[in-house]
Parts: sequence; structure tokens; C-alpha cells
Amino acid sequence: MDIVQTIALSSGLAWASGLRLYLVVFLAGLLSHFGYLHLPHTLAVLQHPLVIGVAGLLALAELVADKVPVFDSLWDSFQTFIRIPGGAMLAAFAIGEVDPAWTVAAGLLGGTITAGTHFAKAGSRLAINASPEPFSNWLASFGEDGLVLGGVWLLLAAPALFLGLLVVFLLLAGFVLYKVWGFVARVLRRV
Repeated sequence: MDIVQTIALSSGLAWASGLRLYLVVFLAGLLSHFGYLHLPHTLAVLQHPLVIGVAGLLALAELVADKVPVFDSLWDSFQTFIRIPGGAMLAAFAIGEVDPAWTVAAGLLGGTITAGTHFAKAGSRLAINASPEPFSNWLASFGEDGLVLGGVWLLLAAPALFLGLLVVFLLLAGFVLYKVWGFVARVLRRV
């Protein structure tokens, strides 16, 4: 694996984990098991049938939980303590067997990417849940599912393009977080 592919894999797993950690682990394990994705030895455990099975069941649970308005925000609150460390670990181990300083640096950057993605998702969901109809919630949820699937495909097919789009996504996520923070501040001032 060359450096661009390694960085794309590390940052891509972190980014997608902020949206759907269990789906990412399931896809990475399954694709690696069937030979479509070359994972470094440090992530070989993802292709174990037990890991694939558990990740698949949890991905299915998240697929359902994320479609229920209000419950999805409770789910996201709980997932804050799972997605961010999970994304950081995936990013760190995706670097492979290198100097431990590089592994720690990848974990720190990966955790930051996962946190930014997760909080942008959770914050936008809070705003969407303010709408009384459920369709916007379902649309956002299916959009996130598609974003993860498309992102994983793109990081495999065109790693450099994925990295460029990731930068754009992170800038947009920062903007969303800024707007959500403003929304929360206005709500708190009213209270």
C-alpha cells in the first residue's frame, strides 16, 4: 500500500466511523475477507467471522435506531462514547506496523476527524428533529448510509480524490458545527 492509500484508509475509516462505526467495521471486514480491500496486519482482526457478525448485527440495529425521530439523537448521544474512540483506533491501526509515534499521531488525527463528523451529524440531527414530520429524518439517515457506502467505495477506487473531498467535507462539517452551536446558544438564551 502506498502512502496516499494508507492515509486515505486511515482517515476514511475515521471519517466514516463518525457516521456509522458498525457499518464501517462490517464493510471493512467483509471486503477484506473477500479480497476487495487490503488491510494492514494490524487490522486483520476485522475479517474474523465473529467480528463481521457482531458488527453486522450492530449495523442493523443502528440502521433501525437511526430512522426513529428523537430516538436517533439519544442513540447518537450514547454513540459519542463508542464512535470517537472506535474511529481513533481504526485510524491508528490502519497505518500498519510503523513507529509508535506515527500510530499515536494517526489515532489523534483520526479521533479528531471522527469527532468532527460525529458532532456535525448529531448536531444536524438535533436540528432536523425540531421538524414535526419524520420524512426529513429518514432522508438524512438514508443519506448518511449512502455517504458511508459511497465514501468507502471512493477511498478504494480513488484515494487521492477521496482525500480531497474529505477536506471539503471537514470544512463543511466545521461550518455546520458553528451554525449548530449558534442555534444551541440561541435556545439556551431563550430558556
